[in-house]
Amino acid sequence: MPAMRSVDIDGVSLELQHIAPPAGAAPARAPLVFLHEGLGSVALWRDWPARLCAATGRAGWVYSRRGYGRSSPVPDVRGAGRLPPDYLHREALDVLPALLRALGLARPVLVGHSDGASIALIHAAHHPVTACVAMAPHVMVEALCLRAIEQTRQHFETGALRIRLQRFHDDVDGAFWQWNDAWLNPQFHGFDIRADIRSIDAPLLAIQGVDDGYASMAQLDDIATALPHTRLLKLPACGHAPHQDQPAAVQQAITDLLADLP
Repeated sequence: MPAMRSVDIDGVSLELQHIAPPAGAAPARAPLVFLHEGLGSVALWRDWPARLCAATGRAGWVYSRRGYGRSSPVPDVRGAGRLPPDYLHREALDVLPALLRALGLARPVLVGHSDGASIALIHAAHHPVTACVAMAPHVMVEALCLRAIEQTRQHFETGALRIRLQRFHDDVDGAFWQWNDAWLNPQFHGFDIRADIRSIDAPLLAIQGVDDGYASMAQLDDIATALPHTRLLKLPACGHAPHQDQPAAVQQAITDLLADLP
């Protein structure tokens, strides 16, 4: 069973899970660091990180960003605490480096989903990593994504989604509104990291489902244009969560990417 704990980053407690490497794994291999989606948390990954760590022979670290899971809440999340339009950059360039320093990790393998994939790409563009896996990434804002987020807001306000998410977040309203308000903020709609990510020189795997309701394949195609060394995995019968809809294919692709890496 992965060990649960927390870590303090600038006075903010972040929920943290450590996954030990499997018995007999090669020592000193770069650990996997998992970066969750916009409504995610440690618990919402379920057991997939542990299974991926076992398959790749590596240790893992899973954490919940502030306001998610069991991490410290964001006070007045719809007022003074509202996330700024550059929140993904702040997570990638301020919070994540501080977390890695606190854990004594250098050159990790980043495994990000959705918002977490964007954070992983931004971080990898500015800091050394062993590899980067971006599942359902956002490198720019699409109209279809905004429509999907507006529909998600409606599901939350009617109660069904809120009830489902309550199991995974201490402050379910804070978790939802910080993400939803940020994405629907017109100042965020200019988010575009396609030029920024051109500096990534680490091995990169970008994965997306053909049936993703939050993004088109333009996301992956634009990553490949910016970074021709990118490995692409476009999955049929797959929505916005490739690791849930096509776990075997995703695990195999990541295992192949990391096979010859330290």
